[in-house]
Amino acid sequence: MINRILTWFGDRIEPFAHADGPPPTDLWPFFRWCLAGAWPVIGLAFAISALAGVTEIITAFLLGAVIDSAVAGTDEYFTRNAVLLVLFVGFYLVLRPVIFGASAAMNGLTVTPSVYPLVQSRLHRWTMGQAVTFFDNDFAGRIATKQMQTARAVTEVTSETINVVAFTLSSVIGSAVLLIAIDWRIALALTLWIVGYAFMFRWFMPRIRARSKERAAARAMVTGQVVDTITNIKTVKLFGHGDHEDRAALDAMGNLRGKAIGFGRMSTGFRFTLMALAGLLPVLLIGGAILLWRSGQATPGEIATAGAIAIRLSQMSGWVSFTLMGMYANVGEVEDGMNTLTPRWTLTDRPGAVDVGRAEGALSVEDVTFAYGREEGGIRDLTLTLNPGEKLGVVGASGAGKSTLVALILRLYDADTGRVLLDGRDIRDITQDSLRKQIGMVTQETAMFNRTARDNILYGRPDATQAEVEDAARRAEAHDFILGLRDHRGNTGYDAYLGERGVKLSGGQRQRIALARAILKDAPVLVLDEATSALDSEVEAAIQAALDRVMENKTVIAIAHRLSTIARMDRIIVLEDGRIVEQGTHAELLAGKGTYARYWDRQSGGFIGVEDVAAE
Repeated sequence: MINRILTWFGDRIEPFAHADGPPPTDLWPFFRWCLAGAWPVIGLAFAISALAGVTEIITAFLLGAVIDSAVAGTDEYFTRNAVLLVLFVGFYLVLRPVIFGASAAMNGLTVTPSVYPLVQSRLHRWTMGQAVTFFDNDFAGRIATKQMQTARAVTEVTSETINVVAFTLSSVIGSAVLLIAIDWRIALALTLWIVGYAFMFRWFMPRIRARSKERAAARAMVTGQVVDTITNIKTVKLFGHGDHEDRAALDAMGNLRGKAIGFGRMSTGFRFTLMALAGLLPVLLIGGAILLWRSGQATPGEIATAGAIAIRLSQMSGWVSFTLMGMYANVGEVEDGMNTLTPRWTLTDRPGAVDVGRAEGALSVEDVTFAYGREEGGIRDLTLTLNPGEKLGVVGASGAGKSTLVALILRLYDADTGRVLLDGRDIRDITQDSLRKQIGMVTQETAMFNRTARDNILYGRPDATQAEVEDAARRAEAHDFILGLRDHRGNTGYDAYLGERGVKLSGGQRQRIALARAILKDAPVLVLDEATSALDSEVEAAIQAALDRVMENKTVIAIAHRLSTIARMDRIIVLEDGRIVEQGTHAELLAGKGTYARYWDRQSGGFIGVEDVAAE
């Protein structure tokens, strides 16, 4: 029975529900967006907390009633006051525990455990939809910190609004009603105190909120700096720049310390003022009640009631104030997180964009220009057509536009002018996920997750079987070294974790894992961006035959500085300054004695297959 009740409380909010639309950029609409779908349950929790606050007033009322009945005492006290005493005992032993227990369950089982993942999942989904430029312009650690910081702050504001605001409002309103019943002058004293408390709060809270926002930004910068250093720790050590990174981290930490001291100064002044005000309330209420009693206008029980209210509100004022200060600090952190996390997406699916089945693989680039928002760089007025199954090699110096061309085909960016077509359809009319499922890719800087070898290969096709995973690994010449893997947890083989970004593997091993992933994906279009650059000559020779088989019946775009790897392509284009300056077969380009021939002459000898290719 108890388990069913607790389960009921825990299941009131769907913790991973999708948000409706983008996050607003204004504070309270942002809160509504974060908590959409949970508001009815939050309202119920608020009402139960308010009911708990009312019990504090009932406590003071019953205390006064019992004291007055005792002062009036008779020989038949228990008989004459049986109803009052039963209410007193029943309230304290049954009703009050049930109400407070329900309030605690709503907060501890219903709201807090579900609101955090609800907000975090919504912010994470929105962040995942940002274009790559969003991530290029910020620290990965800072973005992650902002997500967690904002979700935590929204959760705490929600929880404390239920715990404190609802409880306090009902307590204060109930106290005012009860004091009016004693004497309007005592109620007036409480009202004047509340006005003074409100003015104090109004002066301090905006300043605390602003300093909290500054502190949150400084804290995120420390995290970003530290994560950036640790992520690139090998580079730091190779260049001997430990001291440089230490200074950068200390600068960020020093800035955080300064912001924290500013916050501490304001909170110290707040606490001193608060304690002075809290001490004033019992003097006003108890002193006023005693004066009324001296003039025969109040009973001893009413003095006790006023005293209980005064002491409870005095104690509560400190709790409420520090909670509200924390809430304002959290609001400041939410605002700071909003600045980072709420920008609109710059790359979106067109209305009516469709998911496509397996593509034939025809690609067309029609008069495309893209320069990353600059006047130079990228590609210019480029037109290119690939038939299904055609193999294209792409050659050019660094900055010639090779990677830009691939990024535009993958729609990581939208062209400034012109368009890219897949099977005759503008790729902007295809959903981004559907488009990218048509394209397998292996890059020079292979992306590895800190997951198992199996999980990294399965990223190509998550529903693949273990046999299919191992077959792909064998074709990529990765199976044997995977069997020899062992991580610090004792996991071996395909169950071994590869470390962050695959740091436990050599460059060649990472690329073979990436090749296995692309083989498993089996997309109709395959992009090889320096796919064998990290392989030694023997491994490259072993894997080249596998690559030839993988490329069968696929449209292939292969970028390479090592020209022997693309010499067998159906066609090769040479890019300079974002334009095609030469194109043809390997033999045709050599015969043309242009840029490609010059590149080839510089690389003569030392590469697998050069002699054989030249002979062809």
